[in-house]
Amino acid sequence: MKEKTFANIPGEVLEAVRLAAPEKRITCVAAHRLAEELKVPVRMVGEACDALGIKIRECQLGCF
Repeated sequence: MKEKTFANIPGEVLEAVRLAAPEKRITCVAAHRLAEELKVPVRMVGEACDALGIKIRECQLGCF
């Protein structure tokens, strides 16, 4: 099983994701917007969500 890690995710990204998803859920659109605001890859926001146990919902591609 893959271990959840914060090692490659900057603290400001983790904190922004935490604040954006107080109920442990975030929409795909909001995750994309957050990545754009933070000027980081969308993948990093997704990894932060995984590490924090936050579910991505309403995926634009139907993946989540």
